[in-house]
Parts: sequence; C-alpha cells; structure tokens
Amino acid sequence: MDSVRRMAERSREASYRLQEVPIELRNRALTAIAEALIDRKKDIVAANERDLLVAVKTGLAESLVMRLRYDSDSIEGSVKSVESLIRMEDPIGKMLSRTELDRDLVLERVSCPIGVIAVIFESRPDALVQISTLCLKSANAVILKGGSEAERTNKALASAIRDSILSVDKRFENVVQLLSTREEIRRLLALTDLVDLVIPRGSNELVMSIKESTSIPVLGHAAGVCHIYVDKDADLDMALEVSLDAKCQYPAVCNAMETLLVHRDIAGEILPRIAKVYEEAGVELRGDSITRNYIRAKPATSKDWCTEYNDLILSIKVVSSLDDAIDHINKHGSHHTDAIITGNEESAESFMKRVDSSSVLRNCSTRFADGYRYGLGAEIGISTNKTHARGPVGLEGLVIYKYRLSGKGHIVSDYVGRNAKRFTHRKLT
Repeated sequence: MDSVRRMAERSREASYRLQEVPIELRNRALTAIAEALIDRKKDIVAANERDLLVAVKTGLAESLVMRLRYDSDSIEGSVKSVESLIRMEDPIGKMLSRTELDRDLVLERVSCPIGVIAVIFESRPDALVQISTLCLKSANAVILKGGSEAERTNKALASAIRDSILSVDKRFENVVQLLSTREEIRRLLALTDLVDLVIPRGSNELVMSIKESTSIPVLGHAAGVCHIYVDKDADLDMALEVSLDAKCQYPAVCNAMETLLVHRDIAGEILPRIAKVYEEAGVELRGDSITRNYIRAKPATSKDWCTEYNDLILSIKVVSSLDDAIDHINKHGSHHTDAIITGNEESAESFMKRVDSSSVLRNCSTRFADGYRYGLGAEIGISTNKTHARGPVGLEGLVIYKYRLSGKGHIVSDYVGRNAKRFTHRKLT
C-alpha cells in the first residue's frame, strides 16, 4: 500500500479516537508540549541554526530567512501561545442550537472536529507548533509538510511534540504526522476520501499551486497586500507611528503594510515626515506622480499596487477622497487586512463597512491581525475565504457541526397525508 495513503488512514483513525478524548487530557497533552519545547530548547535551536546556515549559503531570500529563524525567544513565544491555548474553553461538543420538531423529537446542532487537516507551510517553524497545538485542542488530526529550508527544525519540533503527547496517552498516536517530500504532498492532495481540509501557508505561488492541485477544500489566503489609508482628518503623529509599525515591526509577514494611501489635503504636510521616518528605517519608497512631487521615491508601477513585498519596500499613493481609497483597496488589495487612520467617526464607519477584507481596522496597525493577538490562542492561518472561516483562523475555524436528532419511535409517515401530524419547530434553550 502507498505509504502516504497509509499515513492518511492512520490520521483518519486518530481523528476518530480524538473525538472521545476529554478536554482535560487534551490540555495535559498541550502542557506536555510546552514542557518539551523548554526541555529540548538546545537541540531545537541547534537544528534551526543548521537550517539557517544552509539557507544563507544557498541564497534563500532574506524575507524567508527572517521567517526561518527559531531561536530561544521564538520558543518562549511558542510556549506562551500554547499556555494561552490551554486556558481556552473546549470548542468541541458545544450546543449551538436545540429545536423541538414535535413532542419528544428534539434536534440538536453540536460543534465537532473537522477531522483530518493537511497543512503545507513555508519557512516558519513556529507555524508547526501553532498548527499542531490548535489541531490537538480542537480534536483534529493533522498532516504537516514544511519547507525543505526548515527540514531539521521541523523534524526536531515534530519529534518533541509526538514524544510528549504519547507520554500522556497512547490515543494521541498519529495525531501529528510529518511529510518530507513534495511528491508525498502531491499524492496526499489526491486523497479526497481521507483528507477533509487543506491549509497552505506561504507565498501566492504556493497557495495557487495547492488550489490547482486538489479537489479537497482549501482554506487560506493567496497574498497579504495590506493597506493603511491616512485620512484628511487623521492625527498625523498617530499616522506616523502606526504606519511605521505596520511596515517595519516585522516586514516579512502577511499582515505587514505594503501600500500607504494618503489624502491629498494632507499630503504636503505628512509625506515629508513619513519619508524621513522610513529613510531612517531603511525602507525603499515607491510612489505615484503626486507623491513624487513631495518626496524622493522610485516611480510606482501598476504592479506595485498589487505586490506583497515581504520586505522593507513600500508603495505610496495620494488619493483625492475616502471613496478613492476604498475603491483602490477593494480593487488592488488581497482582502486580507486594511486600516484607516482618522478622527472622523463617519469616515471610519464608512471605511469599515465598505472595505471587503477579512480584517478592517481603525487607528491601529495592521500587525494586530493575528490569531494570538485576537485572543484566539494562536492561528492556523489567515483566510480570505467567505465560507466557513475568515480572518485569523483559530479554534473556532477548526470545528464544524453535526445535527443530532433524538426521538421515541417517531416515523415520517405520521407527518404525511390528510391527517398528518404537525411539526412544532419550537426553539429550545
């Protein structure tokens, strides 16, 4: 039998077992993972340093090298994320609704796991920890495939996770499994009978390739072309600080700002100040013709308005109105995360209603669009889909629901014909 199919079958079996594992035991397993990350810190960091060395030697893009780094501080961040997840309530078995169809015939809608989730991600080893722990908490089995550039780090992390959860209970066997080659991914994406959901985390090319290669449902986002619009009624000091954070706090991630839109009425006042701040931060500026009347910048092309740089590069455009800003974002953005800086309540509300993105912000940095910062414990990814889950996908995005109907010998025939019984369809608390 094909080894990938057998792996998926083991994941399916594990997903069924997990549904009966109580939350107390799942939380104990999460605690064991946090402890293992600390206990094996030296080995994990050493594996990551070897990956980084190879990445630099082979000329991996600087933005990917930044994502690849997983040091002691990163491990500490992962531990805090796991601890936050432990404190969250169980997403499984929640009673979402109860309806009496007739006397002693009651319909319930109850949350349940999705089942088997395949996650393909690039560079970021911390994603492996986030994904594994989120799936464990939500009682889903997961099959992971990280980028080859992080192979040693991913193996060290996967080993720590598997060993720690098995020490808690043998029912956690095969809950987290790791693929190693692209060919294995190709074969996995054909297993529509065994894999319920695929989540790609990485470049636009990766996401589009996955979507084109499978008929399994895919959750994710193709790009993070995020905007900040500085309105004419903005506090300019606030706009400077928020814009700097959105671009420079961590430029290699999907919620970093890539395009800055500025209202023409304040362009002459704010653009020179912005240019100075960004110059000190080492940001390359690309601007439209109006922008370049106020500051030095490279000419922006039509491609710039649709580009996710993941680097210290920023495109700037001057717009004539709030409407123009919204139109630009909806046309050129990726529907990921977009923000407005303004003191005008009406403008803010209009922006937040009309911008068609999974996260819309006012007077704060786009970098807040994150599962941990949203209080979701962690995130398995950010989705720009409009079905099932949208925005940072945490525990709630990893569950679905089932209907449970309980009766006392009820039959449909009693509800058909001239003398048919009538449904009550009464909502129950």
